[in-house]
Amino acid sequence: MNIPTLQNEFVKLEPLTLENYKNLYAISSERNLLQYSPSDISTFQALTNYVQQALIQSENGVSIPFIIYDKTTQRYAGSTRYMNIDWKNKVLHIGSTWIGKEFQGTGLNTAMKKLMINYAFKKMGFEKVEFRIDQRNIISRKAVEKLGAQLEGILRKNVFLSDGFKRNTCCYGILKSEWP
Repeated sequence: MNIPTLQNEFVKLEPLTLENYKNLYAISSERNLLQYSPSDISTFQALTNYVQQALIQSENGVSIPFIIYDKTTQRYAGSTRYMNIDWKNKVLHIGSTWIGKEFQGTGLNTAMKKLMINYAFKKMGFEKVEFRIDQRNIISRKAVEKLGAQLEGILRKNVFLSDGFKRNTCCYGILKSEWP
């Protein structure tokens, strides 16, 4: 799959590769970075496995992984992807997003999500963008609500996290017709 580079004045999303992911190791080892995620990126080997899985999903056409470059600080900030891509029904998720603590609250995440939503609707021809967020992750929930995503329901105790906790997952969605 040909993965595009997406960018605006704040952020550049480049294809995540087995060459560039090493730029993320310092960030991925930050404590509690993925406290609400089932993924493990806490060691170099875990990060490598994470990237390899993302690339396999990409080859299978169900994921498009990106490395996040913050243009303001001129540094790599994290990773995100289109995932659970349903080409037939024109629905995809934006998820597996993690950015380093120093980049949180800077507007980077909002700029990145707007870029991805615009691309999904205008260039890829999708009809709906969804987000799956741990019910306890209030900051991420408020962030997608600010983008206009609607809470569509809560999946109860549906995902095991790496610490063994089984989370409730909030399902949010934005329809193409709702996006400005």
